This record gives sequence, C-alpha cells and structure tokens, in this order.
Amino acid sequence: MAYRFSSRVLRTVVSSMLCTALTIGAMSGARAEIKVGVSDWPGWVAWYVADQKGFFARHGAKVKLVWFANYSDSISALSTGRLDANSQTWSDTMTPLAKKVHLKTILVNDNSFGNDALMVGPKIKSFADLKGKSVALEQFSISHFVLANALSRNGMSIQDIKIVNLSAGDAAAAFMSGRADAAVVWNPWVARIESSGKGRALFTSKDMPGLVPDLLVAHENALANKAKRAELVGMIKAWLETEEFIRSNRAEALQIMSKVVSMKPDEYQVFLPGTRFFNAADNLAALDAANPQSLVAVGPTIHKFLVANKLVEGPVDFAGGIDKTLFLDAQKK
Repeated sequence: MAYRFSSRVLRTVVSSMLCTALTIGAMSGARAEIKVGVSDWPGWVAWYVADQKGFFARHGAKVKLVWFANYSDSISALSTGRLDANSQTWSDTMTPLAKKVHLKTILVNDNSFGNDALMVGPKIKSFADLKGKSVALEQFSISHFVLANALSRNGMSIQDIKIVNLSAGDAAAAFMSGRADAAVVWNPWVARIESSGKGRALFTSKDMPGLVPDLLVAHENALANKAKRAELVGMIKAWLETEEFIRSNRAEALQIMSKVVSMKPDEYQVFLPGTRFFNAADNLAALDAANPQSLVAVGPTIHKFLVANKLVEGPVDFAGGIDKTLFLDAQKK
C-alpha cells in the first residue's frame, strides 16, 4: 500500500479471509439501495453496530456495507463512482476535490481524540529536548501530520528533528528498543508503549481538536438520485442512534466492533477513549463553516501540509466539498 496521509489503517492486521467474508456477508441478502465503503477505523467500524442492531432498517435505509482491507482502494472506488458513499478522512477527500471530482461530505463520524500520539522517553521533558533527536514515524501519514502540528505549536519545525521513516508497528518497536528517541504512532501502539513503562505521550491528537476528522463522503451521482439521497438521510439517522448506543451500551458495542476486525473486546477497547464519536450537535458544528473547528475552518491547515509534502495539487473549495442539507433533513421529525 502506498503511503497515504491517512495510512493509519495499517495499525491492525486483518486477514484477507476475514475481509472477504465481511464483504460477501455485506453483499448477501436483499438488494441494498446504496453501497458504502468501510475500512478499519473505530468511527467507521461502528457502522456494523448500526447494521447488526437494526438501526438502518429502523430508519428505512437499505445499506450495503463493503469492507476494504486496503483503505486507498475505497477512496478510488468512490471517486470513480463504484460506491455511493465511503468512509474516509477529510485529508483524503481533498485530493479528489482538487481534481474536481464531485464529492460531498455529509456526516462526521468522529475525530481522533488521543488515538494518535507523540511518544517520548523519560529523558525528554519538553519539546526543546527533542531538538536534533530521532523520531520514528510513518512518513506522510497522520503521524507525520501530528508531529508537524506538535512542533509548530511549540516553536519548532520538522527541520529541528530527524525523521526515521518506519511503519507504525516498527516505529513503536524502534522506540521501545532505544533505536529512536521518540515515535509518533497510533493505538494500539500508544497503549502498548505506555503499559511497557518506556514512554509517555508528549502530544496527542486530543491537543489538535478538529484536525483529524473521519467522515462519510457521498458521490454526486448518489446525491442526485432521489431514492439514494433518501437512503443516505436514513443512514445519517442511523448513525445518531449508533453514537448514542455506543455511549450507553459500551460492552455490547465492543463485542460487535471487535469481531469485525478479529480482535477481543478487551483488546479493542483501547481505541474507544481516543475516538470522539460525533453526535448531532458535534456534526452541526463541524458542518457549519462559521464554526472555528468546522471542516471548512481546519481545511487550510490540512491542505498546507498536503501541499508541502506534494500529496495534493491545486486549491480546494472546502465549503464546496460539504453538503449539510442531508444532515438537516435527518434532523426533521
């Protein structure tokens, strides 16, 4: 898989047999009206809670969840119209938007709220101590973006440290073995480093609110189809019930979500505290261009990083990539 800005999908190993089974399972049964891509991230795996608890059916949404072992493939599938909607990040939506692919963000599932972190050892007390030190991370991933923000907010830049380009698991191993002075990783490696006693978080995605959003993005063809638009509105209604269910029935939600990615519930629970699932109020704020932490407001910061690392070419119409009317329709009684 090519290094993506959001290549944190590599954080857990999911067998191809499991992914195939999930996809086939999602495609079986009655014909669904809309096909929606899902990849391995808590805010997106939560769609299986909506499916298994009957929330889609309750809100009249015929949804076919299509599992992608390779997250990048799901982005391509949406951009080429092979999906009606997809689970993807705001950052990875900017590339097709810059190429004038007509996509619209219609829902924010979550923000990373601590699942991504800069981990340091006991000798590093502050950011000043990082100067000249080696930091292991997956280049051009969310980890790279988190580090760039952490340094910038503390009067430093990427040029002040030495990047060691490794996958997240290898970055964690390099740090714990002393081969790197620090590491930027995501869970479960954040929790593993903390439990080992060899490191602590100096900065996390919780310190950069709104900058790591995970979304439901729809293709214009689906939005232009009256029947499919109605299904998407029903899907948004189902999400709001799902978010409430995860808060109120954590143990049962963990059972469902952990099974999707072939983990045990007690292993998977480490992801939930660092995932801020978005409710109705959160979505209304995120989809409102006037809000200081909205998708439009944080867009330039993300876009600047993408341009600097040659991950996107050209400007992006952030407001043009959002359609909040479906969410407003979902709010109507």
